[in-house]
Amino acid sequence: MNRKTNTPEMQEEKCADTKRGRKPTRMLPPANLEGMREQVETIRAGLRSYTWKDLETKGKFSKNEKLSFISEDMLVVGCDVGSETHYARAIDWRGRELSGKAFPFSNDASGFQMAREWALDIAVRNGKNQIVLGFEPTGHYWFALAVWMVSNGISVVQVNPHAVNKTKEVEDNSQAKDDRKDPKLIANLVKDGNYGMPYLPEDVYAEMRALSMMRDQLTEDKGRDMNRLHRELKIVFPEYREAFSKIDGDFTISLLKRGLLPSDLAKLGEEGIRKIWHEDKLRGAGYRRVKDIVNFADKSVGLTQGSEARRKAIVFFANQIEYLTAELKEIEAMLAAKCREIPFAENILEIKGLGVEIMAGIVSEMGDISRFDDAKEIQKLSGLGLVACSSGKHKGQTQISRRGRKKLRYWLFQGALSVVSHNEAFKRIHLYYTTRAENPLKKMQSLIVIACKLLRIIFTILKRGVRFDPDRMLKDIVYPETAKAVA
Repeated sequence: MNRKTNTPEMQEEKCADTKRGRKPTRMLPPANLEGMREQVETIRAGLRSYTWKDLETKGKFSKNEKLSFISEDMLVVGCDVGSETHYARAIDWRGRELSGKAFPFSNDASGFQMAREWALDIAVRNGKNQIVLGFEPTGHYWFALAVWMVSNGISVVQVNPHAVNKTKEVEDNSQAKDDRKDPKLIANLVKDGNYGMPYLPEDVYAEMRALSMMRDQLTEDKGRDMNRLHRELKIVFPEYREAFSKIDGDFTISLLKRGLLPSDLAKLGEEGIRKIWHEDKLRGAGYRRVKDIVNFADKSVGLTQGSEARRKAIVFFANQIEYLTAELKEIEAMLAAKCREIPFAENILEIKGLGVEIMAGIVSEMGDISRFDDAKEIQKLSGLGLVACSSGKHKGQTQISRRGRKKLRYWLFQGALSVVSHNEAFKRIHLYYTTRAENPLKKMQSLIVIACKLLRIIFTILKRGVRFDPDRMLKDIVYPETAKAVA
């Protein structure tokens, strides 16, 4: 019988491990170490990463196909993503843990390389030749990790954070949830086929997603500054709503960015205010309000104490609003230009009531249409999928899930509001849903149904390149008498 050699170097290593409180690591003979290096290089050369383009664009990637993808020769790594440090644990396709404990690595190139080598070492020791990394999407921290791993031959999948939270007690019958427990929960979800393929927009879709996000952020900033400006004016010029027709209008901002308080406006008079507007080259109907501005300013009951500090605040917020308004116009112009680069975008814009702004919002949140096989997938992604909780004799109320991309849901709803207001075909559908004899819908329910219908229309146009046909949309609907009379 051959016995493994026990060299003095191995004994010293065992003693060192014992002192550190770890189990002694079994060292391999030099020949086996050389063979292990060769195996690592072989596996490294044979690693292949799969993305949504490989698995989801060739038909629906069903649960059975997800289970088949996790093969016996694959190492399943679960990763809990953090802002600076990630934690990983590895299991096999049966759920047996192979890593022993969580492996921490930093959110940079050296950390990613260490994680890859750690996974390769475990794969070689356990006879695996492919690696899949699963994670729960945490903000934007996973973007760089996913791209790096895919470019280095490791497939990346993602699990629903809600599923991780619900299964935390299955692991150890404990409500505890931490960075070292989560990776194993994630790995087990991946092993059981409860995962999806992550999607990061590319090319024009990436540009639109970034522009759309920036538009939302600037809109929030502008709203915040508007509210602060309202507060300051309410203190020093309570009558400002009657004096100015629009707080963020060019004529109003022209006066406010100069820090003109009611006493200043009254002293300038009508001619002085007109002169300021002429200097700013303003044209329009705003000149008709100059008399009202002077009258309200002259009789204002606003506070005069602390006027210098108030003046500075008003100047700051007025300049911010002017700047943000100009930036928003530029971003919206860029979005409109990018939107028209999408194939068959012009066919969507032919739908009366559906402008570039709404379409850009929908497409930027939806991404590449080729990754979807059916409009129901996008409906579920937007949180507009119908769900009901029923058991036995109890039949729950059907409602939308509200899970998914809330911005996509927002833009679809805005599109439904717009087409119902400006498009005759959608007006008739809305009237039908709200007045039909059997199961009439409330107005809000009808708008949700129309948002889903609009989504199916956009999906069909982008997939097939067809044009919107209102008669085809309406031909299968039998209207009640009241709707016929109005239509």
